[in-house]
Amino acid sequence: MRTGIIIAAAALAAAGTLAGCGPREDKVAEADANAAGFVPPAVTSRVDFTSTMERRFRTLDRNADDRLDKSELPRQNSRLMSLDRNGDGIISLIEWDEGTLKRFDQMDLNHDGTVTSDEEKEWRAARAAGREPATRSTGPVPGDPLANSTR
Repeated sequence: MRTGIIIAAAALAAAGTLAGCGPREDKVAEADANAAGFVPPAVTSRVDFTSTMERRFRTLDRNADDRLDKSELPRQNSRLMSLDRNGDGIISLIEWDEGTLKRFDQMDLNHDGTVTSDEEKEWRAARAAGREPATRSTGPVPGDPLANSTR
């Protein structure tokens, strides 16, 4: 009797396992297909962007004099020379920081201190098309003690 119960329980367990195989495999295949084209959004804060641009400046500044001249730029007619605000042919660290932060602020379409991959994509498309990017307003953050209340 005891052996019969064990055999019946094993048969039920095997049947339950086999019954779950088909739909689970279908669900896994469907999830894999959905995930194949997924690209997670990137978010860059102003601090991270500044750090990245600072490292870029240090990499370009081969003689470590906190100034970039034409010989240190990646290309002869580099767009980076547009950062040279005083027109002396040298990009100082201050000019670099001001110019790169200005670019960050232009890409930050909703002015929340971060640039998402969608904002950067829209900014680049607008720049290429010669138009202003579509800005997105941010609503108040619930529970923000520093937000101005209109009530």
